[in-house]
Amino acid sequence: MARGPGPEGQDLLRFITCGGVDDGKSTLIGRLLFDSRQIFEDQLAAVDADSKTAGSRDGARDLALLVDGLQAEREQGITIDVAYRFFSTGGRRFIVADTPGHEQYTRNMATGASTADLAVILVDARKGVLTQTRRHSFIAALLGVRRMVLAVNKMDLAGWDETVFKTAAAAYRDFAGGLGVDDVTCIPVSALTGANVFEAGAETPWYRGPTLIDALETADVSTDIARRPFRMPVQWVNRPGPDFRGYSGAIATGVLRPGDAVVACPSGRRTTVARIVTFDGDLPAAVAGQSVTVVLADEIDIARGDILADARNPPDSTDQFAGHLLWMHDEPLLPERQYLLKIGAARATAQVTDLRYKINVNTMEHIASRTLELNEVACCNFALDRPIAFDPYAEARETGGFILIDRFTNATVGAGTIDFGLRRAANLARHEMALDKALRARQKSQRPCVLWFTGLSGSGKSATANLVEGKLAALGRHSYLLDGDNVRHGLNRDLGFKDVDRVENIRRVAEVSRLFVDAGLIVLASFISPFRDERRMARELVEDGEFIEIFVDAPLEVCERRDPKGLYRKARAGEIENFTGIDSDYEPPENAEIVLKTAEHSAEALADRVIAHLKDGGYL
Repeated sequence: MARGPGPEGQDLLRFITCGGVDDGKSTLIGRLLFDSRQIFEDQLAAVDADSKTAGSRDGARDLALLVDGLQAEREQGITIDVAYRFFSTGGRRFIVADTPGHEQYTRNMATGASTADLAVILVDARKGVLTQTRRHSFIAALLGVRRMVLAVNKMDLAGWDETVFKTAAAAYRDFAGGLGVDDVTCIPVSALTGANVFEAGAETPWYRGPTLIDALETADVSTDIARRPFRMPVQWVNRPGPDFRGYSGAIATGVLRPGDAVVACPSGRRTTVARIVTFDGDLPAAVAGQSVTVVLADEIDIARGDILADARNPPDSTDQFAGHLLWMHDEPLLPERQYLLKIGAARATAQVTDLRYKINVNTMEHIASRTLELNEVACCNFALDRPIAFDPYAEARETGGFILIDRFTNATVGAGTIDFGLRRAANLARHEMALDKALRARQKSQRPCVLWFTGLSGSGKSATANLVEGKLAALGRHSYLLDGDNVRHGLNRDLGFKDVDRVENIRRVAEVSRLFVDAGLIVLASFISPFRDERRMARELVEDGEFIEIFVDAPLEVCERRDPKGLYRKARAGEIENFTGIDSDYEPPENAEIVLKTAEHSAEALADRVIAHLKDGGYL
């Protein structure tokens, strides 16, 4: 049956192809492009020419080259990027994402799945369901794909054996059922010959189901986004002049009309819609997918990242939630480290407060773990520095998915889905104490702050901090010294010295320091604290001017010569692991308020420098 490009008004199906390495994804997409007549003659001529030098079929036409566009990929014989392709038939328009099969590119596969309506999962008929088949299916289901087409490919190499097909189909249906995916269509195909791709293959008289293109054309991907409650994440506060204020964005779900009651989330402020403005004029109504500017009847405080929503059915707002996280970075996740969370246009500082369990994607087993490595998935609890508005991802992809960003490198390190809030934003305000920090500080005739001493072991942190505390006492000031001796043996006695433990150690110290500052004290915290991100986190827990970073700077060789506890000697001998400066990194401060060179000056002189800084800054 001949097919050609369909009219522009057809509906659109976004689907993803994924599976194990060499299952034939690129060849299958090339077959779809070729058989749907989407290839120009010059493109086909280039493929025929390239097939003689870069193809995998001994010079015969290799349709995979229609997709494998990068020379490096061709030389390796693999596809390593996400390639989006467009084609259409008489029944539907399509956008297909060809995603890598290699495990290390799971993050690319997740990108393709995040906007897909359907997944075509390929398996090699000779190999059956593999680890990567399960991994990709799990991630697709996690990201909201609820329709799967299993293409049992290379059936020609399996002799078109019906038993081979049924065995693979049964194994996959059983696995998909465990993911909560019941809409599974299994098709025996050969992307190489085209059998059961566009036309039914004579080789499978025992198969009575649809061809692959029939399954794609008839898949029910109708959504109810227009019937769901109105949501519009605000991308831009539009103020071209003093007489106009509007809020611009793309409507994620629902319908909006002038006069509708809306609520700004997470603030909860309510008003009505006065106008719906576009470049072509005002609209009587706007629906999901349209980008508009909304003018409200009242001036209320709305910022980029807020959500305008149906006042009768608003989204949840919270600063703590449970969700699933796919880790996408070579460096492991460190719970309690601060990351930047981005959901729509909203941003917040986020921490994984509880890694509840890691998920074995092969067995669905829940595994206890303290951290996440590249491509691993876990169920976690998150805490944010401010409330966000959201819908559970299972109800709305558009307002329930997020990414995590490393605050230091700006690299995307994770992608996740919000399952449910752990508490509502209405309950987030801290109890205001009648006796506040200012009053406590006045009682002590001082300005509270944290003196954060950081440096290598043996640099002189504790010696200097002890002298500073003694000088503060002589001046009649109120202070408290926190260091490894009084913290590691009590509050943090359960922690070791791996990176994940170091992060948690500093988080606890920072929280205690914040409480002491609230009590009006001058806190001296003396810790190696090797990571900039944790020191930044400690700084952000207190108000501007209340954190003074003191870099106790001594060369490694000087610290090793001092070595009062013999720790460097043991680390060099391999008796101590994860020792900072030897086999664990130290990230020196970049903009410390005070730098103390302990190899060049006496501890007494350096302690006087700290006291002088406090006097000059009005702390004493």
